Amino acid sequence: MRTPRTIAVVAHQRKTLGGGLDELRRLLTGRDVEKLLWYEVPKSRKAPKKVRKAVRAGVDLLVVWGGDGMVQRTLDVLAQEKGGSKIPVAIMPAGTGNLLAGNLGIPTDLEKAVDIAFTGERRRYDLGRLAGEHFAVMAGVGFDGAMIKDADGALKDRLGKLAYVWTGLRHVNGEAPHATIRIDGTDWFDGEASCVLIGNVGTITGGIHAFDDASPDDGWLDVGVATAQNALQWARALGTMAVSRSDHSPFVRTTRARRIDVTLASKLEYELDGGARAKTKEFTAEIVPAAVQICVPRAEPAS
Repeated sequence: MRTPRTIAVVAHQRKTLGGGLDELRRLLTGRDVEKLLWYEVPKSRKAPKKVRKAVRAGVDLLVVWGGDGMVQRTLDVLAQEKGGSKIPVAIMPAGTGNLLAGNLGIPTDLEKAVDIAFTGERRRYDLGRLAGEHFAVMAGVGFDGAMIKDADGALKDRLGKLAYVWTGLRHVNGEAPHATIRIDGTDWFDGEASCVLIGNVGTITGGIHAFDDASPDDGWLDVGVATAQNALQWARALGTMAVSRSDHSPFVRTTRARRIDVTLASKLEYELDGGARAKTKEFTAEIVPAAVQICVPRAEPAS
């Protein structure tokens, strides 16, 4: 593999990994790199402008430093910007959840993550798209969206992953509005739903393995509906997920589709890759196959 000559780093200033951004710069400049573009942002929503700059500069590799929010904002731009989908992305998992990195086998070890950027395999992965915005891990509404909205910001900065546990406990008895869901044009669900999740990977918020058969390069989105409405039912649902397939729970139903249309009886917050978004009563999510290129560990040769 040819060493990238021009590299751009888009980094969340408040996220940490290993020796921090100083170590990242040292590790990158220790390679045969001709030009290093460096962009730091105070929050993930500021990243898209910098990513567009990197795309228009014609970089050979884009290094994104941060959590799932930073990665989602970055991949969204690459999927939309002309020429963006050709640029390989190297993830430095410096966030709270690092769900995409974890699902792709990228370790929370800075030196190893940098090595993957230069020597790993570059593979194309699907993205989901909802309301014109791309996501790599999941989209959720109901219990999931409310939990993430409450955990976002200062609480997550203070407590890390525990923020999701804390806010999750507050929402186990939350509302379960009536929902109708169509998958690829077919009626699939009509009833009370405490949570609707759409996943591109198997493991989601809090390390929950929600979609047993999900793969980010299979051309499908997985969709799940939870009907649990109190602490006992949620405990049973999550307990089943921990020891068996999630769809073995009487309070969980899953399938897969290329397009999912959701209509709710009342407005609820939704989330994309752990980032809270506005309230909505209806939305459509669809798959965008092979949308981006990501640096991942090389597969071990079969023995």
